[in-house]
Amino acid sequence: MLVIDNGKLRACLAAHWGLADAAVQVHNGGMNSATWFVSEGGERWVAKAVAPGSRRSFMGGLQVAAHVEAAGVPAGTPVVTRHGSLVADVDGVPLGLLNWVAGSGLLGRSPDEQRLIGATLARVHAALRSVTIKDADRFHWVDARAAHLAVRPWVRPSVAAALAGYEALDVGSLSWGLLHTDPAPEAFRLDRKTGECGLIDWSIAMSGPLLYDLASAVMYVGGIDNADYLVEAYLESKTMTRAEVEHGLLAMLRFRWAVQADYFARRLVADDLTGITSAADNEVGLENAHRWLGRLAAKEPSGAHRGHKTA
Repeated sequence: MLVIDNGKLRACLAAHWGLADAAVQVHNGGMNSATWFVSEGGERWVAKAVAPGSRRSFMGGLQVAAHVEAAGVPAGTPVVTRHGSLVADVDGVPLGLLNWVAGSGLLGRSPDEQRLIGATLARVHAALRSVTIKDADRFHWVDARAAHLAVRPWVRPSVAAALAGYEALDVGSLSWGLLHTDPAPEAFRLDRKTGECGLIDWSIAMSGPLLYDLASAVMYVGGIDNADYLVEAYLESKTMTRAEVEHGLLAMLRFRWAVQADYFARRLVADDLTGITSAADNEVGLENAHRWLGRLAAKEPSGAHRGHKTA
């Protein structure tokens, strides 16, 4: 679990960003980082720390956020330190200071919110299609032979089957670009005064199939049968063809749940409690993946990939 001493955090904010009198409030709303709300002189920011091993990924994500915001979508861009860096170190832990994105996170339950998620994600994808980040990671990171997948008997075969379904899509033919990788509803922040919607929590620079982000958004709102408004709003932008979505969304959604299984299996083996209160929360995450992988395996015919149901 990431822990930074309050005094050292304040000293870092003062030394690297000149915030000598900042008010700091613990937030910690994510599972892979530690966060604080920071305010001074009527301005607000978010301080975000990640594990030392995630430093390169974190800095890559901050670069992507800058491109997204340059395209007109608020993204929580980094405030450069006095020394010209995107992050500073607190006892070896990378810390970034991010500009505040006005508004509140969405829930994704109503048709209007789903449309907003789909339209905003499509807008971001369109903006990033021509962007290149040096040394960006390339999709994907799941290894069906990984030791942590032995955490439960079902995990490895379920992940391997989902991975095979993904590979059967002819992934080279899919639309690729820089991804968000985890566009949950709460990452979409709507300023209800202006109607502007941002997308925050950029944690990595990764090039991959845009369909993965769309499948992630669909996963968070309850699956294909509950995501018609989201998918249709995404398709209206012409960022991706309807044929591509219909061909690959179900298989990609199954792969997305395999990513969840891989993630929580890894956390359980490592006893990683970042962002949660007990290992029971990791168990719940793994069991949710188990349930959904079973449902999707039954839904996807062998050798075929059914996608989004069109109206």
